[in-house]
Amino acid sequence: MNEVLITADLVIAGPANQLTVDGAVLIESGVVAAVGTAAELEASVDTQVPRLRCPGATVLPGMMDCHVHLAFDAGSDPVSAVTNADPGELSTAMAKRAQQLLAAGVTTVRDLGDRDGLTVALRSSIDSGATLGPRIVAATAPLTSHGGHCGFLGGEVTTDDDIRAQIAHNAAIGADVIKVMASGGALTPNGPRMWEAQFTPRQLRLIVDEAALHGLGVAAHAHGTETIGHCVAAGVRTIEHCSWRTAEGIVYDPTITQQIVDNNVSVCRCVSGDWQLFLEQMGPERAKAMAALIQEMRGAGVQFIAGTDAGVPGARFGDYVGMLEFFSSLGFEHTEILDMATVNAARALGLDDVGVLVPGMRADLVVVDGNPLTELGVLRQIRHVFTAGRLVTR
Repeated sequence: MNEVLITADLVIAGPANQLTVDGAVLIESGVVAAVGTAAELEASVDTQVPRLRCPGATVLPGMMDCHVHLAFDAGSDPVSAVTNADPGELSTAMAKRAQQLLAAGVTTVRDLGDRDGLTVALRSSIDSGATLGPRIVAATAPLTSHGGHCGFLGGEVTTDDDIRAQIAHNAAIGADVIKVMASGGALTPNGPRMWEAQFTPRQLRLIVDEAALHGLGVAAHAHGTETIGHCVAAGVRTIEHCSWRTAEGIVYDPTITQQIVDNNVSVCRCVSGDWQLFLEQMGPERAKAMAALIQEMRGAGVQFIAGTDAGVPGARFGDYVGMLEFFSSLGFEHTEILDMATVNAARALGLDDVGVLVPGMRADLVVVDGNPLTELGVLRQIRHVFTAGRLVTR
């Protein structure tokens, strides 16, 4: 469908407070050509242009998942599932997971760790039109310490020369972003603890500087309070998880938070769709503490972006909206949440052609039944998905 005029009860052009009641969006050759009232565009657009009328629906920018792992299967042992998988079978499985995300209204994903550059190959297949899927921003193998978190993905480094070589390799095979496992994580058996640093402040600065030489930003997996501060000082673009852990427990540092705000670093809290079970497993006190930390950061002006960590145990593909509902449960306004998933996500990922519906932007958009500004759950009621102007889901 090269050209189409979409009409709906509501168009959210983005940011989410930019609304057109009884609105319309005109798509031409893969980009947004016009946005306005249905009456205006119906009158001005040639009658030969196909109409897609969506009564009772809302048109909004395509949503983004800023933290996924397409190579992981969301099962109980993703490490074995990745390392033991046949490359061809794994590629097929990754394509199916990407299609699950697209069907859920996610038109852009940032994959923050895969094996053998398989996301780059999948990205190329999607970009060529051979495979249906969301736009992919790929990190390829994340940098980690020897024996460190997710070392099984092939990005273990020790020396400065190792760091330079791995970043150069990732860039050469087509990485869009460099991922660094700045602290330990829960996924890797016998790896560093979640609060333990895997790189020194000097090494983190080297990683950011080397990535910049290749025109790439850095996303930092950082649970430890001290490590979060080191990542911000080094100049990373996003902090993943940002859970403020120490050996003694949770220790929040408002000074570091202010640095996050001052340096325009975005935070991807990485919440799976099944967040209620996660909170139950944490226990009421820890869950309450986590919610309080997020509220502290929100009050300080931290810009959150939407991410599910899809692929790790329990974080299923296709359950994107559950993550958004987590923030709603904390009292975030629906406009804030939609911006996390669209315009703010695009800015954090360095994408200047998506996130809002204005003329000249790539036509990534979603049509849902109902109004997500009054009921967030209607984002599950997908009527249509367009990616680069192509109607891919009905």
